[in-house]
Amino acid sequence: MRSPNTIRTAFIGAMAVVVCAVLPVHAQVDVDLELVLAVDVSGSMDIGEAELQRNGYVDAFRHPDVIRAIETGLHGRIAVSYVEWAGTQHQALVVPWRIVADADSADVFARDINRLPIRRHFGTSISSALEFAAAQFAQSGARGFRRAIDVSGDGPNNMGPPVVEARDALVRKGIAINGLPVMIREGIAAGRARIPNLDVYFEDCVIGGPGAFIVPVRDRDGFGQAIRRKLVLEIAGLPPRVMQVAESVAGSRVDCMIGEKNRGNWILNDP
Repeated sequence: MRSPNTIRTAFIGAMAVVVCAVLPVHAQVDVDLELVLAVDVSGSMDIGEAELQRNGYVDAFRHPDVIRAIETGLHGRIAVSYVEWAGTQHQALVVPWRIVADADSADVFARDINRLPIRRHFGTSISSALEFAAAQFAQSGARGFRRAIDVSGDGPNNMGPPVVEARDALVRKGIAINGLPVMIREGIAAGRARIPNLDVYFEDCVIGGPGAFIVPVRDRDGFGQAIRRKLVLEIAGLPPRVMQVAESVAGSRVDCMIGEKNRGNWILNDP
């Protein structure tokens, strides 16, 4: 027969597992990954794209592939938060840190995202978004084997600090930055804030850290699948099979200040 102390210890341990699985982060918990989802809500994202993006994250956290990636980690749980960003004046933590360990806790996180209204704000400052996202790790309450920022965007940085400087500062802190360049609209429909080779821009100017990668979104039908695939790769810590890794890029193939220069031209030429 087990002693009362043994029974009490087992009960406390079981309750700790339950708390970690369903409640927001309040105390340090060992996790496989601390992940900030930094989601573009700039004005260049039309309402349809914004809805696809939000629904993509909602569906991803309910998908068996993402749940399986979480559950099969060393600790079987991740810490995750959801940030919305646009220009230098708008970055917001809209879904605070959560511990996700199974289908139930993942569904809670998905429902938190799904409740958010569709918002759009002026400007595109990837650099400010990265700095804001990185600051959130201090509040995660978790100890992650890895820390990563998953940043989406439909255009280059066009205000705030240079994006390369922001990226390099975070990489030096051991934070990986992965990218989801949104390349659905092209040509005139893309608008002034976009560039045709956004995937190359993200590879050379935005992502960084060990194994950093991008998953481009090239059509509306593939939005959800791209988000799901990217999350599985991030959570499982798997090397991407076809995306180019940041460390393999020899030199920059695109002007990393193109967004700032284009914006300057718009201001000068606008009546």
